[in-house]
Amino acid sequence: MSTAADGGRESKTPQHIAVIMDGNGRWARQRGLPRLAGHRAGTENIRAIVSEADRLGVRYLTLYAFSTENWSRPSVEVQGLMQILSDFIDRETRALHEQNVHLRHLGRLEGLSARLAEKVRYAIDLTRHNTGLTLAIAFNYGGRADIVDAVRKIVASGVSPDEIDEQLISANLYTAGMPDPDVIIRTSGERRISNFLIWQAAYSEFWFTPVFWPDFRPEHLQQAVSEYGRRQRRFGGLISE
Repeated sequence: MSTAADGGRESKTPQHIAVIMDGNGRWARQRGLPRLAGHRAGTENIRAIVSEADRLGVRYLTLYAFSTENWSRPSVEVQGLMQILSDFIDRETRALHEQNVHLRHLGRLEGLSARLAEKVRYAIDLTRHNTGLTLAIAFNYGGRADIVDAVRKIVASGVSPDEIDEQLISANLYTAGMPDPDVIIRTSGERRISNFLIWQAAYSEFWFTPVFWPDFRPEHLQQAVSEYGRRQRRFGGLISE
């Protein structure tokens, strides 16, 4: 694991940071704007956060953009979120590719329009061989659905019950091949996991901030990484003296 200087002492840099990007609607409401304006504002700082994570030495950055439960929101908002994802892919994919970012999608493509699903596949295929930071977008994602889909794949493969263990389940999750998140950031002041990476977050550290996602800046990411570096992770055990 890489390290970074922190006030004269050395601090660990997390290999994988996951972010629950919360507060877009409240950010918009405070400004007398429609909720979709907040969601659009939230996409405008993603590249800056990606660049800062890369600069800090983070290898994986996962962003929670749209949950399986978000389908219950008003249809106008859902359609708007789909358009925002489409616009983000059109606007950012080429730049992220040039930045050597590897894009991944976590979640189900079912429910997305055929055109949007094709755009997602295109972005993934274009950046497949990039060797820089991996940016995983959790869209139409749910932690429980993640586990259900993994179990279905395992059952369909004909594996006997005795062969099923934690490693096999992890290898069939949407995040297969990625390390579990070292730290999960949630913006907006809320303190819950909201069905996000519930298997993978078993031993993650959490960092909460009252800052709404559209106002989340590289310095906030620096603060999260700095605090993570001061924590001691035990993974259920004890720290050696």
